Amino acid sequence: MKAKYQSVLDLGQELEIQNGNVNEENGVLHVSGTAKNQYEKNLLWDKIKEIGGDNPTDIVADILIADESVYANHTVKSGDTLGKIAKQYYGNAMKYTAIFEANTNILKNPDVIHPGQELVIPNI
Repeated sequence: MKAKYQSVLDLGQELEIQNGNVNEENGVLHVSGTAKNQYEKNLLWDKIKEIGGDNPTDIVADILIADESVYANHTVKSGDTLGKIAKQYYGNAMKYTAIFEANTNILKNPDVIHPGQELVIPNI
């Protein structure tokens, strides 16, 4: 089972999941740990479903969230816009206004962001 879900375990390491634990018992892989935020938890679940389908029976995952006050954090990269960032996290570029409103402490104009800025991606 571990080999089947190795890409999930690799993603967990890449995301620096805290308190990670993996056990295989009776053909079922049990994984647990704490993701930084909801977005990272969703990434793990998406990877699990990609391998095992929508309702996998050979893996049980108990993923907690360290910070439920935000959906994610994002470091602005060259070429980013609030619309692109909104599309990445919410699947809808028009939700850029939610990101702007959550970051008015560092953003004065939704059309002006700079590489290196740390943005809060709010729960919506």
